[in-house]
Amino acid sequence: MEAEVPTAPVEDDARPPRRKARIADIRRYGQPPGLKDRRNEEHWAGRLYMRDLSPYFDWFFLRLGLSPNQLTYLMMLSGVVAGVVVSLPVNSLWTALGGAVLIQLYLLLDCVDGEVARYLRQTSVAGVYLDRIGHYLSEVSLLVGLGFMAQGGWQNGGYVELGLLAALGAALIKAETDNVVVARAKSGLTADPAGGDRALRPRSTGIALARQAASMLRLHRIIGAVELSLLILVAAGLDTVLGNDDPIAVRVLTVAVAAVAVLQTLLHLVSILASRRLK
Repeated sequence: MEAEVPTAPVEDDARPPRRKARIADIRRYGQPPGLKDRRNEEHWAGRLYMRDLSPYFDWFFLRLGLSPNQLTYLMMLSGVVAGVVVSLPVNSLWTALGGAVLIQLYLLLDCVDGEVARYLRQTSVAGVYLDRIGHYLSEVSLLVGLGFMAQGGWQNGGYVELGLLAALGAALIKAETDNVVVARAKSGLTADPAGGDRALRPRSTGIALARQAASMLRLHRIIGAVELSLLILVAAGLDTVLGNDDPIAVRVLTVAVAAVAVLQTLLHLVSILASRRLK
C-alpha cells in the first residue's frame, strides 16, 4: 500500500484547516474516489476495514500537528519494533500477539500518513520514498524476528538463517519491482509501460500460465507483514495449545516462508524479464 501517491483532485476544494477538520472532510479530501481500487497498491485489509477506521485517527493526528512524513516514520518504527518483539526469547504466544498488534498499527499508519498528506496537500516524492523504505524495513524485520522465534531465542542456528534468507528474498522481490521504474527512467522511458495490464503479462504462454497459477495460490502473501504476523500468531498459538517444548509449528512456518521467498524471488524476476515492462 503506497502512502502518499497523489490521486485525482476533488472538486470544490475548500477544505477546513487541519484543526477544524471533520471526519466527513477527511473522508472527502483524504480518501478521494478510486483510492481503494488502486491495483497492486491497496492492501486487502485496507479495503476491508482499515480505511474505514483511519479517518478517526487522521482527525486525531491532524489536531496533534504531526506532518505526513512524521507519521511515516512512526509507521517504520512500529513495523521494525514488531520484528524485535517477535524475536524476544520469552513466551512466544505473547510476543506473537504483540507483533500482530504492532503490525496492525503499522498498517493503520500506512493509511493515515497518505490521507493526512492528501488532506494537507503535502504529497511528495520524499513521502513515497520513505513509505517504500518503511515497507522494506518492516517486512525484513518481521521475517528476521520469526527466524529467532523459531530458533528459540537470541542465538545462532539454522532457523535464524532461514529467517534471514526469507528476509533477503522479500527485499529482493521489492527491489525487482522498484528497479523496473529505475531501469525505465534511466532509459528515458515513462514509469508505466504502454499497454496497461497487458504489459505486465509475460509474452510466453507457458510463463503466463505459471504466473497466473502462482497468483491464484496467493502464496506470495505469506511473506507480507500483515499476513505473516497473523500466521505467526496462529503458529505460536498451536505450539501453546499442543504443549510443544520446541516451537514446532513456528519452525514449520519458518521453513515454508523461506521456501516461498526464494521461489517468489526467482518467479518474479522471470516474470518481469518475460513481460513488456522493460520494453
